Amino acid sequence: MIAPVAARRRRTDQVMRAVLLGGTLVALVPLVFVVYYLFKQGIGAISWDFFTTDPTGRFLGPPGGVKSAIVGTIMIVGLAALIAIPLGIGVALYLVEYGKQNVFSNVVRYFVDVMTGVPSIVFGLFIYIVLVLTGIGGNFAGWKGSIALALLMLPVVTRSAEVVLGLVPNSLREAALALGAPRWKVVFRIVLPTALPGLITGSMLAVARGAGETAPLLFTAFAVNATTWNLGEQMNSLPIQIFNDVRQPQANIVERAWGSALTLVAMILILTLIARLIQRRSRFA
Repeated sequence: MIAPVAARRRRTDQVMRAVLLGGTLVALVPLVFVVYYLFKQGIGAISWDFFTTDPTGRFLGPPGGVKSAIVGTIMIVGLAALIAIPLGIGVALYLVEYGKQNVFSNVVRYFVDVMTGVPSIVFGLFIYIVLVLTGIGGNFAGWKGSIALALLMLPVVTRSAEVVLGLVPNSLREAALALGAPRWKVVFRIVLPTALPGLITGSMLAVARGAGETAPLLFTAFAVNATTWNLGEQMNSLPIQIFNDVRQPQANIVERAWGSALTLVAMILILTLIARLIQRRSRFA
């Protein structure tokens, strides 16, 4: 027979629930204000021309839209994600499934932790010195910005993936191994599908961080007003567009900066919603 829950434990549970609810509401207050102010300042710049035209660069007249910045952001961040996410998850798989607590794994974890705290401008300067100044692959280029963002995203993906993979019950691994499945098949058929929702969440956090960075792109991809689909050339991006526009004296260009910021937040929101849908489908599959 199950003993009844004591009144003191019920009161403690209710108090702690109230504290957690209060903490959540306090954390949401600045977020709501930021989103509201961003929407208020940026919604005036949103129009069809805003998404379909490039910045004009003219001091007088219509300032143009941010088509080149949107295309550049999608391509640069997309390539960075293609580099960082598989590599980060691969490193995490080694640390959890094979490395465990040996010396090499501890060294890798140490350097991943160090990379997590490195300022983003350092990655930009590193790629600038190694790839831009040396002239490898030309001068400024979009793919060099992608590498800088990939270095920035890599530790986020690795640490989050390591935590998520560590939460997969060992009983699942042991059951599969007991049935005679090789280790690699256990990893790809059991561990990764089980941890997929958490891996997606960690990857989205890394993409969101990379998409909002300006400093690495200033030293690597630079900026152009015209739309280009070639990652081997200079490319515009929303963070750089915001950085350039917000310093201008014209009110309409500053408004474009707010609209660019709102667009960037909306893009991350849409990408996160898509990832959540994939996560739900994988859960019920």
